Amino acid sequence: MSASGAFIADPPISMGTIFLAMLRRDLRVARRELPFFLLRTTLQPLMLMVVFGYLLPRLGTLPKGYTATLLPGVLALSITLSAIQSVALPMVAQFGFSREIEDRLLAPIPNYLVAVELIVAGTIQGVLAGFFVLPFGRLIMGPIPGLDLANAAQIVSIMILGAATFSTLGLLIGCAISPAQIGLMFSTIVGPMIFFGCTYYPWVGLDRVPIMKYAVLVNPLVYVSEGMRGALTPEVPHMDMFAVTFALLLLLLIFWYFGRRAFMKRATG
Repeated sequence: MSASGAFIADPPISMGTIFLAMLRRDLRVARRELPFFLLRTTLQPLMLMVVFGYLLPRLGTLPKGYTATLLPGVLALSITLSAIQSVALPMVAQFGFSREIEDRLLAPIPNYLVAVELIVAGTIQGVLAGFFVLPFGRLIMGPIPGLDLANAAQIVSIMILGAATFSTLGLLIGCAISPAQIGLMFSTIVGPMIFFGCTYYPWVGLDRVPIMKYAVLVNPLVYVSEGMRGALTPEVPHMDMFAVTFALLLLLLIFWYFGRRAFMKRATG
């Protein structure tokens, strides 16, 4: 109220301020649940490194140099699992039984920015999982032939782009399935994606199976795995980095187009 007795309206809050407030809220929740988040998203990759990167090479079943192929793939897997779960699982719950999404949609920003905020939060969590797994992989598997951390900018860029792509895919999946179908998502989508995502083998190694080599190109995990190989262990045969970047950007746009439409449909339905 002014000296004359007239009320003075508070200055309007910018959409950027509201967006950052929602993002801080999600990150605060993620920080509070950090141990459970890391256990949920990194346990499987760490177990893969223990078996395929530590035990089998020491038993002579796999060559010791195999760790140079495995580490980037497992790192890509950890980014994938954390990013897609960080968005898809909350979306299923919020549009299903909790209806928490209604509180988000009351925020004075366009609904599509609510979806963008969820993707950004999922991307941050995916990158966090990647940074958590990388040193543990080196610790579990020992020296990695050809491991190169000098190109940090390229490593981080692929991690961010991969996490953003799978966070956007998580938005699409989370808006498209019901809570009763959440198990179906992992058995029919995530499971095949892991096995045919060049996690355990380089893409160029599929030259002997041409049909499979080109069939797996529909799998976005292939590009994250190959991108991490090109950035972390460039001596291992890998896909061209320009092709990796172009494919991830294209998939990101495709997932965003359909994910945004699905989100807006559920938000206004």
